[in-house]
Amino acid sequence: MTGGAGFIGSNLVEELLASGEDVIVLDNFTTGSRENLEELPGNLRIIKGSCLDLPSLDVSPEAIYHLGIPSSSPMYKRNPMLVGEAINGAIAVFELAKKTGSRVVYASTSSLYSGQTPPHREDMEVFVTDYYTEARFSMERFAELYLKLFGVEAVGMRFFSVYGPHEAAKKVYANIVTQFLWEMMAGRAPVIYGDGTQTRDFVYVKDVVSALQLAMGSDYTGALNVGTGKSYSFNDVAEILAGEMGLDIRAEHVNNPIKNYVQDTLADTKKAEEVLGFKARRALKEGIKEIIEFYGATASG
Repeated sequence: MTGGAGFIGSNLVEELLASGEDVIVLDNFTTGSRENLEELPGNLRIIKGSCLDLPSLDVSPEAIYHLGIPSSSPMYKRNPMLVGEAINGAIAVFELAKKTGSRVVYASTSSLYSGQTPPHREDMEVFVTDYYTEARFSMERFAELYLKLFGVEAVGMRFFSVYGPHEAAKKVYANIVTQFLWEMMAGRAPVIYGDGTQTRDFVYVKDVVSALQLAMGSDYTGALNVGTGKSYSFNDVAEILAGEMGLDIRAEHVNNPIKNYVQDTLADTKKAEEVLGFKARRALKEGIKEIIEFYGATASG
């Protein structure tokens, strides 16, 4: 697994080890942390490096989860060269899969729907709006190419707004739900761009892990949405957090400085339900209760 020390990856590693799988993690620890993998029972090997190191590594996986991809648009805006790194990293993964006969399940993104009216379906046209979406869309096209040329089977998981345990290493790139929680734990008002009516399809990371495993165990190839089919506004998030934490903290609203800002996201979940039998189990309020419990013992106030 690439990116196994990161947010989604470490949650997946935990579940795979718990089910008796042997796991090899390749991670450069840019937004991941060894702490995310500490004290996990099972057979776990950790290699520090990037996907570009794969050709020189002595590994022969039976299955590959490719999550080690820079996952935030601002990263690419600051360094457009990340586009090439992300694409070449994916090619290295697909080359390893071609060599070993492995099936690949990799991280794509709901950002590919930017400019489209929700609910978002996998058959919608993709409008490339920034470096980040170009990198992810290119990866999906390479997955199609490797299937046609070499029979490599891959599933691109178009994550919607994922939140949950193990986001601390992501810092400013963490999900807005978790960032709001950290601010409120510190006694500060969360800052919302605009009037707070923008909405996201917030999906809990444990549900995402379930979707990833179902995709690996399926015979489906192509892209799939990973969301809940329900969206909440940023105002809703702040209100739910305050209510669950018993705090009288109101969000601060400021002018939105971001161009090409996505106003709303909402997954059409029918295809994932049909081909994987996947349906997210946790509503936002349930997920928030779980992260309050998780971060409450680890975050500083």
